[in-house]
Amino acid sequence: NKKPVRTISRHKIPSWGIKKREPIGCKVTLRGKDAEEFLKRAFIAKDNQIKKSNFDEYGNFSFGIHEYIDFPGIKYDPDIGIFGMDICVSLERPGFRIKRRRIKKSKIPSRNRISKEEAIEFIKNKFKVKII
Repeated sequence: NKKPVRTISRHKIPSWGIKKREPIGCKVTLRGKDAEEFLKRAFIAKDNQIKKSNFDEYGNFSFGIHEYIDFPGIKYDPDIGIFGMDICVSLERPGFRIKRRRIKKSKIPSRNRISKEEAIEFIKNKFKVKII
């Protein structure tokens, strides 16, 4: 449903066969219900476990999936081959728009930021994920 954005290499790496400005990947932004459904499937692929070290101090977290065939209901396609992906999640609460708006931008006050502990509790309760 979503249109991917290609990522382009910045440097030439001859040992990997990568040229400068060559497309080497893609990324997609998901929000709302689409993001929740995708995260549920991604956590199932990771056996509903995620490390505590994957969270940063501002409530964001990332984790990797080695092969796309780990997702439930997806079969191997020989045309695609095997590839993995990195999943990066940024959590926000109402009021975070003030750091992105064009007029009168300002910083998020510390009382309104999402802490590491709040993010862990949210993920535990919302997705029933075990934090190891």
